[in-house]
Amino acid sequence: MSEMLANHTTLRVGGPAGDFVVATTEDELVEAVRSADVAGKPVLVLGGGSNVLVSDSGFEGRVVAVRTAGVTADADACGGAVVRVAAGEPWDDLVVRAVEQGWIGVEALSGIPGLVGATPIQNVGAYGQEVSETVASVRCWDRQAGEVRTLFNRDCRFGYRTSRLKQEPGRWVVLEVVLQLRLGDLGTPVRYAELARRLGIEPGARAPLADVRDAVLALRRSKGMVLDESDHDTWSAGSFFTNPVLAPDAVPEGAPAWPQPDGTVKTSAAWLIEHAGFERGHGNDRAALSGKHTLALTNRGGATATDLVTLAREVRDGVRGRFGIELVNEPVLVGCAL
Repeated sequence: MSEMLANHTTLRVGGPAGDFVVATTEDELVEAVRSADVAGKPVLVLGGGSNVLVSDSGFEGRVVAVRTAGVTADADACGGAVVRVAAGEPWDDLVVRAVEQGWIGVEALSGIPGLVGATPIQNVGAYGQEVSETVASVRCWDRQAGEVRTLFNRDCRFGYRTSRLKQEPGRWVVLEVVLQLRLGDLGTPVRYAELARRLGIEPGARAPLADVRDAVLALRRSKGMVLDESDHDTWSAGSFFTNPVLAPDAVPEGAPAWPQPDGTVKTSAAWLIEHAGFERGHGNDRAALSGKHTLALTNRGGATATDLVTLAREVRDGVRGRFGIELVNEPVLVGCAL
């Protein structure tokens, strides 16, 4: 019987895999992908399934579930901590360890689901931190060249929710991520105003690592962004749309505006969605916007991928019609399109 991909994604939708392989070692991961490539079989590399929407028809090729493990660290007072992490390690487990060990730089990325290997692809970010700020290198299997290669930070072309790994889809299979983290008891300066308020500090001030993690988790839970089996508001792929980056004169009046180094301005997708007339909970008893945050599309228990795509199109088209701004989906769409 085929493995249903709904059992491996946080949206809990997705049809059968043609061939499902679990890779527990780096060699198994490379071989599973390499042999499929040699045979001309399509490949879907699947981590935690938290940033993907798979169609109801599933994936006809080989799905490779990454389950590699291992964390090694070399730390000293002068150089900080160099932490090597296998792609299959759960991301939040790594953040817990970082907070416990006094490794600075990922504490605001607490509560993000998924695996370590996915974080540099998307350049995961939250509450003023991005993983690109701490990535030293990413070791990958280059499917194009048929060899293992190391991409250093400068090679990764990191940007807002993007990287070379994302810009060249299908080429790179992440094997290991190396992080360079400072040592200490206080987190990085808190740049995100909402987080600073929660911590009771001024923006730019610092707080203990554990306090930052607790505050971030509380904020994420309030928005349905921490996975909870019993809470359908968390049956999502996180934020479904990225915040648009626009020319300054394209930002709607009254919308949040965060100036970027290149002269553009980032605005809030959630604000656009709400001001286009979509409220929390908009949808039906199968697929709806989260009751806690309009950026999350959620499975209310019986949704199909088609239900979720239909809702995403409605929201995207509504924002385009109201503001002339095109929202871009953040999750990877497999076998379906907006």
